Amino acid sequence: MPSPAEIAAIAKLRDPATIRERCHEILTMGDAGALEHFRVQREHLEATADFVMATIEDHYPHLDIPFHSRWRHFQVGGVDRWESLSGTLHGESPESIARARIDLAVTSVLLDAGAGEDWCYVEPGSRTSFTRSEGLAVASFHMFNEGAFSSDPENPRQADATGLARLSQARLEQGLQIRCDNPLVGAAGRTALLQTLGRAMADDAELFGEAPARPGNLLDYLAARSAGGHLPASALFAAVLRALAPIWPGRVQLGGENLGDVWHHDAIRRDDPSSTLVPFHKLSQWLSYSLVEPLENAGLRVTELDSLTGLAEYRNGGLFVDLGVLALKQDEERERVHDVGSELVVEWRALTLALLDELAAMIRSRLGLDAEHLPLVKVLEGGTWAAGRRAAREHRAGGGSPIMVSSDGTVF
Repeated sequence: MPSPAEIAAIAKLRDPATIRERCHEILTMGDAGALEHFRVQREHLEATADFVMATIEDHYPHLDIPFHSRWRHFQVGGVDRWESLSGTLHGESPESIARARIDLAVTSVLLDAGAGEDWCYVEPGSRTSFTRSEGLAVASFHMFNEGAFSSDPENPRQADATGLARLSQARLEQGLQIRCDNPLVGAAGRTALLQTLGRAMADDAELFGEAPARPGNLLDYLAARSAGGHLPASALFAAVLRALAPIWPGRVQLGGENLGDVWHHDAIRRDDPSSTLVPFHKLSQWLSYSLVEPLENAGLRVTELDSLTGLAEYRNGGLFVDLGVLALKQDEERERVHDVGSELVVEWRALTLALLDELAAMIRSRLGLDAEHLPLVKVLEGGTWAAGRRAAREHRAGGGSPIMVSSDGTVF
């Protein structure tokens, strides 16, 4: 049982304000030249903003930028897959449709860690090949549509506790078309994540409902915590963190509680049990962003989106490395594969997240928009994620990450 001090520290590490505070603290150290692994080269930040602006102008010349969420990936190749699937739900209530969308978003996001450079998914019917996040999105969409996450043959288009707990690695590998000549990193980790989610849902009726427990029942939990149909993004994020807390593989723990996407960096010192710990909660924030549209279509307006942070992952982080804002102090580190919990990777992710805040402010200033009209979630979509991919393709064959990180399929 956690002590009172540990309970307070766990709450602090789940607060987006703490994510920002500690990441900006590491950026301040970088500006002072006090980090072990990275130099911060601010003279390249204006050119990086130019690069992102050009990407926004190419993709969204009228600035009609949508949210950065999983729903963009379901539209890859100019096909709105959800729109076609939703036609099969004709006659269902907006709430029922929202529950199905939440089921799809949760399962798909949890499968959306890095795929590696050698995997692709060939979509049935069109025979179009997709890689990386888009490939995982399309593959998980078809698995959902086929009933891979449901235990009820009469209701295949849902994810429920029993269906997820029974999901086998063989079924996942079949759905993701994993073969010796089409390898995907972290298949076992992804399977375990969904299986553990199924078991956790069965044990938390308040969040997931009963008979059957489903991610989609988060709609009812969140609606009960809204005021006048308005739900703060922080409340959405808190629910997601609570929902996912039991599922992460064993990493850093505090008071016996698994902290999830939280890692050590010795430079972050506090006088409480959260000392040396830097939270990111990348997948949880990505999922929170991906739930906004289903919730809003069901009548809940999500407010204060900028209370959440940018996403500390290799596309955004690669943008700053490839364009020279961040430079490794030892060039040989580029040739090594780094553990996700290494201080080098923690530094990189923290610097990325803090610099995204600064870059977003620069983009808004250039466009004459405020955070209400161009929230960070749109800067990411417009934006830094696409610009990071573009920079990667320009710098490396295959467009992979500039820094190699070992993955178990649950972080990147």
